Amino acid sequence: MDVEPDLFTAAAEERQEKDPSSSPLAVRMRPRTLDEVVGQRHLLKPGSPLRRLVGQGGGPAGASSVILWGPPGIGKTTLAYVVSKATDKRFVELSAITAGVKEVRAVIDGARRASGGYGKETVLFLDEIHRFSKAQQDSLLPAVENRWVTLIAATTENPYFSVISPLLSRSLLLTLEPLTDEDLSGLMDRAVAEERGLGGAVELAADARAHLLRIAGGDARRALTALEAAAGGALAKGEREITLQTVEEAVDRAAVTYDRDGDQHYDVASALIKSIRGSDVDAALHYLARMIEAGEDPRFIARRLMISASEDIGLADPQALPLAVAAAQAVAMIGFPEAALTLSHATIALALAPKSNAATNAIFAAREDVRNGLAGPVPSHLRDGHYKGAAKLGHAQGYVYPHDVPGAIAAQQYAPDALHGRRYYEPTRYGAEARYADVVEKVRERLKGDG
Repeated sequence: MDVEPDLFTAAAEERQEKDPSSSPLAVRMRPRTLDEVVGQRHLLKPGSPLRRLVGQGGGPAGASSVILWGPPGIGKTTLAYVVSKATDKRFVELSAITAGVKEVRAVIDGARRASGGYGKETVLFLDEIHRFSKAQQDSLLPAVENRWVTLIAATTENPYFSVISPLLSRSLLLTLEPLTDEDLSGLMDRAVAEERGLGGAVELAADARAHLLRIAGGDARRALTALEAAAGGALAKGEREITLQTVEEAVDRAAVTYDRDGDQHYDVASALIKSIRGSDVDAALHYLARMIEAGEDPRFIARRLMISASEDIGLADPQALPLAVAAAQAVAMIGFPEAALTLSHATIALALAPKSNAATNAIFAAREDVRNGLAGPVPSHLRDGHYKGAAKLGHAQGYVYPHDVPGAIAAQQYAPDALHGRRYYEPTRYGAEARYADVVEKVRERLKGDG
């Protein structure tokens, strides 16, 4: 892998200049400078590290390698491409899913030859670097340290956990933020008006724009792909305006009545949770589908499912919360569209799980007592006894270490005097909680010394 990527890129750019319509709209609207990048305003301020990296804003560029951290579909590849264009460097792209050390070394060798042969430096864009093992990431260090390449690595996972420290310390870490509807709306306006886009051949109706934003789900490429399909549909019918019906026909998806920032947002979310609570799996899936089709943030849905697992299922199925947490982690890692499968998995499991709000009622009751001032001092035998003078105060004196008695339950008082004997947890007989119901009564008797 040597200078070939440059030749192919140059040829593609030449074809695009001669015949812009030969490339997809998303490609034609790819930013050529940092000023054309959509969103990420916090990274594009004058004098920012990213500006200095491309020689803008004065001052030293600092680190010659960059790690881009953020959710899928927000322009990490685009930023890498813009940096290469702005610095007049070769652009080589690898994915950690399919590439290994062999491919990385081939790029590095090609970069060294290109630099020594005709003075052309290289930007290596490595997508999903978190999928590289420690050894694979180690193979990048010599190239980064010697600046044989400008490494721009992208990850959807926290780099402090997924990228080795030596590489992280030698790189500029940039956190990218999700694209807003305002960002995508402005991008579509440019795509409609600019010559390299649709050249003003069509206009976009307000309801059609809203539906395109829902379809996009924060993904610029998806928004432009749907817009291009809708524009083609309108022009084929001899129409200048892109209507909601045209968008629906073009993307084969019906518009969903759902305002992510209004009452519908909260109403549908509420209906999802209440359907899970009521064990109606089909209704729950309907509301989940409405949220997904409306472009709801999958992380918001996952958070609601985690809450439901504790609030409405609790110890009736102790595996419900770990399942919901695992689903939330998976959703954060993969994003839409695949995250829809994970959310469906979790929603079905929670809807069909046995239900108990005993844990919810228990903490509510305990907190209510605390708010009402029902507390009292910690019993002396439970206080910290690991400091000089504790024994003179009677702290930790008389404490019975549970592991020293049969059954590991010592008959002694744990609650403050004002709350001694007060019960908060009242388990149900549903699902796995039936076991806890049997256990808690036996434990309470043993604590009183009656067992």
